[in-house]
Amino acid sequence: MQRIRHTLPYLKEYGWEAEVIAVDPACIEVYSSDDLLNDTVPEDVKVHHVQAYDVHKTRKFGLGSLSMRSFFHYKKKGNELLRSGRFDLIYFTTTAFHVMALGRYWKRKFGVPFILDIQDPWRNDFYLDKPKNERPPKFWLSYNIDKYLELYTMKSVGGIISVSQGYVDTLLNRYSYLKEDQFRVIPFGYSTIDFDIMSRNVHGSEFVDLKNGKINIAYVGRGGHDMKLASECFFTALHNVSKEQENIENKIHCWFVGTSYAKKGAGKETIKPIANKVGVGDMVTEITDRIPFFETLYILKNAQALFVPGSTDKAYTASKIYQYILAENPLLAIFYEKSSVVNILRKSEVGTVVTFDDSLQYTKEMILECELYLKKLLSEGTGEARYNQEEMEQYSAKTMTERQVELFNKVVDNSR
Repeated sequence: MQRIRHTLPYLKEYGWEAEVIAVDPACIEVYSSDDLLNDTVPEDVKVHHVQAYDVHKTRKFGLGSLSMRSFFHYKKKGNELLRSGRFDLIYFTTTAFHVMALGRYWKRKFGVPFILDIQDPWRNDFYLDKPKNERPPKFWLSYNIDKYLELYTMKSVGGIISVSQGYVDTLLNRYSYLKEDQFRVIPFGYSTIDFDIMSRNVHGSEFVDLKNGKINIAYVGRGGHDMKLASECFFTALHNVSKEQENIENKIHCWFVGTSYAKKGAGKETIKPIANKVGVGDMVTEITDRIPFFETLYILKNAQALFVPGSTDKAYTASKIYQYILAENPLLAIFYEKSSVVNILRKSEVGTVVTFDDSLQYTKEMILECELYLKKLLSEGTGEARYNQEEMEQYSAKTMTERQVELFNKVVDNSR
């Protein structure tokens, strides 16, 4: 959703017009919503809302996925629009992967090429060698459905946009018929408009107490067992610093917010247990419930410092990394050394970037870097961390739209 939201305002400038198909909000099992997001969509963009089967009925059969519940509704609306003959391209930019399979169907039926935007792995092999308690619910069923649909769809795809080179490498290795020139690695872009809207409309958080007189270090985003390495490294550093400085629990508190995709109140903590094990649990609060997007921005902007844990899934990229940069607060990030996030953060010049290598182990040197970050917060205080605007321009929403359009034009030309 964030990709297309940031893309729509600039498409006309590059010679394209878009119409959007989206599920009616009334049909979505909402964990958190934010009506302010509508203010960022240009008024002249047509948005066609489709229905979805009632989740309360489909869940009786073990089916809760929104992309499955809305699949045939997307198909019907897509058929209706494409039948007009006025569309040159179909662009799937979503993590509701099942509907991407319609690309092959529509290409065969209407001759319109399609592009996939791979923001997360569709067929995700990451959990194959993980213990059962670390796998998502219904893993094997979901995995086999995704495996088949991805194989089916990739055979006809015109182009693929990916947020990570790792996803590109995986797909090239998996499907020999895909070619490198079909791919473009385009990270998510940033838009300063979002912070402007936040500052005008959001004036507090019901989840996080940022006025407790402490240095509040915040992370807002998903959790998971794949973030254990980064989290444990950070908590170990915090524990070491606490042994050197008295009453540190009265000086620092860490907030991890929105860490689960589960229903409100039903999320399972994956970060706080690590803090408890290391011995700093009294300085850590984990809130598993998802929160509205603009409240996320409020927390990032008004916390005294920020922490971003990376994943041991080497292809992972943090979708909200630009929001962390634009918040202009002292930032600590722990990521895989070849992640695109590392390069972006270093160019932004806003924080401390600690990296781990292919061994997927944290080292004494990594812990020491985290300790230095924490000691600096305690000794020098916090304050704004201005990002390098000139370097960051290459990641703006407008620049990212231009790069997407280059692939749009190529795919359309190749289909003629």
